[in-house]
Amino acid sequence: MTTPESSSAPSAANAAAPVQPPAGNPKRKKALTALAAVVVVAGLGWSAYEYLVASHYESTDNAYVQGNVIQITPQIGGTVMAIMADDTDFVKAGQALVQLDPADAKVALDQAEAALAQAVRQVRTLYANNGTLAAQIALRDADVVKAQSDIARASDDLNRRQSLTGNGAVSKEELNHAQTQLATAKSALAAAQAGVVAAREQLTSNQALTEGTSIEQHPSVQVAAAKVREAYLATQRAGLLAPVDGYVAKRTVQLGQRVAAGTPMMSIIPLNQVWVDANFKEVQLRNIRIGQPVTLVADLYGKKVEYKGTVAGLGVGTGAAFSLLPAQNATGNWIKVVQRVPVRIVLDAKQLADNPLRVGLSMDAEVDVSNKGGKTLADAPRDAALAHTQTYGAQDDAADKDVQRVIAANTGKAVKTAKPAVAAKPALPPGGAASPAQAGAESQALAFSHTLSLAGNRAAP
Repeated sequence: MTTPESSSAPSAANAAAPVQPPAGNPKRKKALTALAAVVVVAGLGWSAYEYLVASHYESTDNAYVQGNVIQITPQIGGTVMAIMADDTDFVKAGQALVQLDPADAKVALDQAEAALAQAVRQVRTLYANNGTLAAQIALRDADVVKAQSDIARASDDLNRRQSLTGNGAVSKEELNHAQTQLATAKSALAAAQAGVVAAREQLTSNQALTEGTSIEQHPSVQVAAAKVREAYLATQRAGLLAPVDGYVAKRTVQLGQRVAAGTPMMSIIPLNQVWVDANFKEVQLRNIRIGQPVTLVADLYGKKVEYKGTVAGLGVGTGAAFSLLPAQNATGNWIKVVQRVPVRIVLDAKQLADNPLRVGLSMDAEVDVSNKGGKTLADAPRDAALAHTQTYGAQDDAADKDVQRVIAANTGKAVKTAKPAVAAKPALPPGGAASPAQAGAESQALAFSHTLSLAGNRAAP
């Protein structure tokens, strides 16, 4: 048995021993330490990346492909006779797109050419009249000389008769006749002298219409020639041509439609001239400069195709500033909205040829802003045209050739320029040879042309 003394001895010993705290969990402590180390390392890594890499780039996914949308509109009114291009078609510069009815324009051209021919012949008549009026002056001078000789003869006759009047050899009636003849001769001299003055005035008046210019440069001919050019261009403009190479889009014209000048018919988009408008936030524009390199990715191809571009310019205003209804911020309930400014990015032409884009496609753009030595705004005008076409220049040249042909045909000179295609030639009979009536008409025309040539050579200044 245990006595009370023996049981109280261990209790006293336990009460006298100090209390020890429980030992901590070493695994938890290691985990927290490792987590803190990871956070610190990640923060340092992110800071280093932000300072060394991310701060050198500005990116946005608010970027879209833009391009020139060239509207095809007629310069004259007319009825659509043919449509030679449709949506998605590729067309070359100078290719016919739409053909209008040229009948009215051809009639106007024929009238203008006839008016020009008449003007040329009238001017030729003015030059020919110079010679005629000069001959009239010579004729009037001869009349003056003749009248002077008549006066001298009549004066001698009168003097002889007056000397014989005293002895009765000459009657008074004969003396009166001699006096009358002298008076008539003097009147004829005055008339001849007035005729000389009138002929000289007529020559001076006619020379005022011809001197200092040629038949081709005469104002009357130039006015008629301008009408021919206008009518000729109207015939050419009945066919609408493509000004540039590109793809057809938004065709709205229909066959048989009556269109007025300026009516949109279709659009042409040259996909080799597209660019990207990347809309960056205000705070992203601080380091963007003209000439900085840009990397772009299109949603169409994904990351497997990466485009290289260059910053070409920064917009001079936000989209809100140029909207149809600009935002009115001077209101009580105003909330600040971060604005965006478009940045134009030009693309590499070879990459566009290999991987063509379409207008309106989405792009992701990343600008390398490491080099901040460029300009934020352009400070010099362009030294060349932004876009140009030579399609319509040939029409002007053809109009000038038509004018020269008509003038040459009516001045008696050899015609080397062929008649343009707007006027059809008479068809030959099935056998290929001209009929007797046609042959006779051609021989008469050749004879008449030869006569005009001889007259023109005599009358030309």
